[in-house]
Amino acid sequence: MFNRWTGFVALVVTLSPAVSIPLQSLLAGFPVDQFLAHWWVFPASVLFSLIALASGVSGALFFSPFFMLGVGLTPAQAIGAGLLTEVFGMGNGLVNYVRQHVVDYQTAKWLLAGAVPAVVVGAFATHYVPTTILKLAFGAGLVLLGGFLTLYDSPEEAEPGEREGEFLGAKNDGRGTTTVETTDGETFTYDTCWRLPGVGLATVGGFVTGLISAGLPELTTTQLIVRCRLPPRVAVATSVFVLGIAALAGAAVHALAATPVWYVVAWSIPGVLIGGTVGTRVGKYVPSELMERALGVVFLGVGVLVVATELLG
Repeated sequence: MFNRWTGFVALVVTLSPAVSIPLQSLLAGFPVDQFLAHWWVFPASVLFSLIALASGVSGALFFSPFFMLGVGLTPAQAIGAGLLTEVFGMGNGLVNYVRQHVVDYQTAKWLLAGAVPAVVVGAFATHYVPTTILKLAFGAGLVLLGGFLTLYDSPEEAEPGEREGEFLGAKNDGRGTTTVETTDGETFTYDTCWRLPGVGLATVGGFVTGLISAGLPELTTTQLIVRCRLPPRVAVATSVFVLGIAALAGAAVHALAATPVWYVVAWSIPGVLIGGTVGTRVGKYVPSELMERALGVVFLGVGVLVVATELLG
C-alpha cells in the first residue's frame, strides 16, 4: 500500500511541471482583474434569463443591448457575447423539446437551409460593417422586434392558419399531412404547408440574428402558426431547435473572427443556466401576453435610444 501511494506521489511530482506550465500560460492570457471587476454581470444575467424564459422572449434581446450599453463592449463584441450566451442559455429548453419529440424536423430542415447560411453572413458582416452603421442597424432592429412583440399575439394565443390568406391557403392545400407524436402521449396532425415563405422568413431572421444576435425566433415562431398551421407547441419547439443550431453557427463565426470577451461570458453563461432553471418554473405564473407587450415597449425605447444616441452624438 505504501509503495502504491509513493508511486502515485512520484507521478504527480513528475507531471506537475508539465501540467502547470500550460495552465500558467492559459491563466496569463486571461484578464483576471477585468473578470473580477465584472462580477455584476452574473446577477444581471440571472435576472435577464429568468425574465426571458418566464415571458417566452428570446434572451438575446436582453443581452446584446446590455453588453453594449451597460458593459461598454463594441457592437461586434456585444453581439458575439450575446450569441454565445444564448447558446448556453437555451440548451436546457432545446434538450427538453428534443426529448419530448415535439420538434417538426421536416419543417426545421427547410428553415435551417435558410437560417444557417444567413446567420453566418450576418455574423461576418458585424466585423466589417462600420461601427456607426452597425449601431444604427442594431437600434433599428430592436425597434422592429419591439414593435413585433407589441403588435403580434403571443404564440400561445395565435390560431393556426388565421393569417394565411387565399394565396397561401391555396398553396398550403394538397401537400399531405405532418404528424408529430410526443413522448407524453399527445399527437399533433396538421396540413403540411408550403415551406418557401418560411424559408424566406428564416433567411431574414437568420441574417438579423447574426447581425444583432436576435430576430430568428421572433420572426419564425408566430409565422409558423398563423401562416403555416403548426400547433403552437410544435411551432415553439421547432423554432427553438432552429435557433439553437443557427445561434451555434453564429457564435462559432464570432469566436473565429475575433477573440470572445471571456471575462464577460464567464459570468453570463452560469447566470443564464441558473436563471433558466428558475425561469421555467416562474413562467407558469406569469401572464405571457402582458409580459411580451411590456417588453416590446421596453425594446422599442432601447432601440430609439441607441439610434438617437448615435445620430445626435
